Amino acid sequence: MSIKWCFPLTFKTNQNTHLPADCYDPLDPNGNVTVTFDTLHWTNDGYLARVSIQNYYQYRQVDTPGWKLGFTWTNNEIIWSISGAIATHQGNCTNFKDEIPHCCMQTPEIVDLTPDRRSANSPENCCHGGLLAASAINPTQSSSSFDIVVGNLQGNFSKSMPVNLTLLAPGPGYTCSPIQETQPTVSLVDGGIRYEQVFRTWKSTCTYSSYLANKTPVCCVSLSTFYSPEITTCPQCSCGCRPADKKALSCISGSSSSEFINALDAVRCTDHMCPLRVHWHVKTNYADHWRVKLTVTNLNYNRNYSNWNLVVHHPGFSQPTTTFSFNTTLLHTDGISDYYNTELLNADKDQVGSVSTEILLAKDHKAFTLHNGWALPRTIYFAGENCVMPSPDNYPMLPNGTSPRRPLHNLILFIIIYFYFKLLRF
Repeated sequence: MSIKWCFPLTFKTNQNTHLPADCYDPLDPNGNVTVTFDTLHWTNDGYLARVSIQNYYQYRQVDTPGWKLGFTWTNNEIIWSISGAIATHQGNCTNFKDEIPHCCMQTPEIVDLTPDRRSANSPENCCHGGLLAASAINPTQSSSSFDIVVGNLQGNFSKSMPVNLTLLAPGPGYTCSPIQETQPTVSLVDGGIRYEQVFRTWKSTCTYSSYLANKTPVCCVSLSTFYSPEITTCPQCSCGCRPADKKALSCISGSSSSEFINALDAVRCTDHMCPLRVHWHVKTNYADHWRVKLTVTNLNYNRNYSNWNLVVHHPGFSQPTTTFSFNTTLLHTDGISDYYNTELLNADKDQVGSVSTEILLAKDHKAFTLHNGWALPRTIYFAGENCVMPSPDNYPMLPNGTSPRRPLHNLILFIIIYFYFKLLRF
């Protein structure tokens, strides 16, 4: 597990409701998935193109079962062959007698291959099983590519641009812009002494909306502190409401079907009914440091989680920070630390699955205070999904008579905690 920090370009306030207008993420304003079609060669009846999928989201990965790319041909094209991926349906190819195309569908859907199915002529950056790492977490694994030979074109090949590109990564949530022709891609060859340009380049940019992906949230946040005996639990009905039978231990989640939870997945019955809970506990206040314990709990009976990350928005992370069993680095850097924890296991009838760390933060004596919930997080995201926060009115409060010091500024940073391991589904 590793922790990453970032400086936001704009501030995002806490919201306890799930808003539909969230395709733009102020925590990651330049985040998107870009799909590029580069024409490498012309053929007798079409062209050879390299299709690249690049994940520019800093903390949103594409998880198992992986991406699925779709589009619509406009000129009766067919795909003669694919290297590094596969079309899910061949379609009706009865018009071809001698050589049978790989896919004759007008609206093909293409998925990635697993590493063990990689062939000798596949592109170097192919065959990751559809997985794309978040760009700030593992940039070398944040892209994938495959080659397609397109044919059956008549006349002017330049008018063969596909339309209506779709991206499932792995479920809904992405909206893609129209495919447009851009400046041709240029790359260095021959040891970096020669620039070569492809014949043409088409691009589409896909952005994510959690509202399209999940009609209800998938996680919630609870809070506690050493200075208050009160525990602020997740808000009631954060991800759905508990059934009337209060003795039941297993419930059907009210969350929409997504990569986080299927519509019929069983979760432990709670008042918040979220499959995931994040708990932030302000543990100790020292003279020059303060200490937090952070715990992520999986309440899903049938699912482990992989490649997930946790983003914590808090003003206190401007100071030197030490974590125990997790690694830390700045989000905007490319450095990746070693991984320690590797799994967030599912719950069972006896216990829940959880992982935790303790964070030791140095104090900025001009800013640090325990007044008005300053030591508590502003926003928490699980794998890019906004977790439901308690109302500030319910935050643990300082005892009466405590003399707080107000912060002079509100330097905002974000902390990302991420796991990298293979997804296990039951």
